[in-house]
Amino acid sequence: MGALWIAHVKVTDEEAYGKYAALATEAIAAHGGHFIARGGRFVQLEGQARPRNVVARFPDVESAEKCYNSEIYQRALNHARDASERDLMIIETTE
Repeated sequence: MGALWIAHVKVTDEEAYGKYAALATEAIAAHGGHFIARGGRFVQLEGQARPRNVVARFPDVESAEKCYNSEIYQRALNHARDASERDLMIIETTE
């Protein structure tokens, strides 16, 4: 089963978040992930909207978790923590 990494983000510091995004992109690719949505237009139907929404596909939940816990992604998070308000989840796909 594949997995999706879904993030809902409000960026509060563009410069610092740019550093996060560069490292996060590298970490995601290193763990077999690729982006299927990154920013772009969306329609919020329920719940709290965040201006930036990102979806990455991974081979499986374990790969997505390993990416999150990897050294490079944790370095990336150091840039994101004070530069954004975020929700992040991993969900297994049915395909």
